Amino acid sequence: PACWCGLNGCLETWISGSGFQRDHEAATGRAWTAQAIADAAREGDVQASAALDRYIDRLGRALAMVVNLADPAVFVLGGGMSNVAELYDRLPDIVARHAFCDHWEGRIVPAKWGDSSGVRGAARLWGD
Repeated sequence: PACWCGLNGCLETWISGSGFQRDHEAATGRAWTAQAIADAAREGDVQASAALDRYIDRLGRALAMVVNLADPAVFVLGGGMSNVAELYDRLPDIVARHAFCDHWEGRIVPAKWGDSSGVRGAARLWGD
């Protein structure tokens, strides 16, 4: 898919909220918000659950690439998708499965101020 940066196939197109929405719409024909898809998955919607599974798998594989390069002790997730609670339970196993190490002990946590953390950081830098 085309990325907002002008390139094609960037990770952002797959592991962002809009990528999650696009994947769900491509599979179902339903143009739902990311929150609506996550809610439907929690309520047992099979197609929404499948979209969430694909999203979590893609994000886990992407984070595993970072583990392979830098081996961070913690990943701090921000943005709207960081509000999807299932990420924090399911991602560690996927990252561990795809990382090139015997045992990955990192953590995956939400940003302290939720999906507004980026804006708060930018505001703090603005005064410098």
